[in-house]
Amino acid sequence: MTEVKEPKILIVDDAREIREPLGVYLRRHGLRTRLAANVGEARRALSEEPVHLVLLDVMMPGEDGLSLCRELAADRRLPVILLTARTRQEDRVTGLELGADDYVSKPFDPRELLARIRAVLRRAPPKKRDLILMRRSFGGLIHDPDRRCVILADGNSIDLTSGENRLLGLLLDQPGQVQSRARLLDLLHGREARAYDRTVDNTISRLRHKIEQDPKHPVLIVTEWGGGYRLAAEVEALP
Repeated sequence: MTEVKEPKILIVDDAREIREPLGVYLRRHGLRTRLAANVGEARRALSEEPVHLVLLDVMMPGEDGLSLCRELAADRRLPVILLTARTRQEDRVTGLELGADDYVSKPFDPRELLARIRAVLRRAPPKKRDLILMRRSFGGLIHDPDRRCVILADGNSIDLTSGENRLLGLLLDQPGQVQSRARLLDLLHGREARAYDRTVDNTISRLRHKIEQDPKHPVLIVTEWGGGYRLAAEVEALP
């Protein structure tokens, strides 16, 4: 019988007094851990063994955590929770827009962090990368979620960020139906991120600038005032 292993968490923080006790705490609660003191060590760890989630400090000497977050969101579809002493809402929104799944401010309660880890793992289980990667056409465009791009009628493509890719996929799942900001935010980042509901609006704005003929007068992703957003086009699954 194949042994079922608990999820492995990579903790990336230059402060030993944070990463080592946190590693001990998570192991006591049934998770496996690996520790890294900087982005370089984190990359080596990721190349050596698979992990299920990365706890990533933002402010570290040398290369900061946001650059690794961007890389992970783009290349690995690996869940990331950012850890940082920064408390400004703009910093939190930046991290979420780069593709982070959650954002926890220091100092943090390890019990709350554990709950957030479990919540993110529930939303992004190990088989997340095997979920629907179907190409779909809409409004004369094609969404290719695996390549994270939109293909135009002339064959050229427009790259999407991880957040844009996921949000467009959610809208394509229910064409013609109004999806509230709160629901979209729950699906993208979980209820913990609800305070930062500008994330959805900002991502919608970027999507419109990429796929709409006139972003100021959108016809594909329309706003339902007081409701949310709606994909106003027929969607067809492609082989």
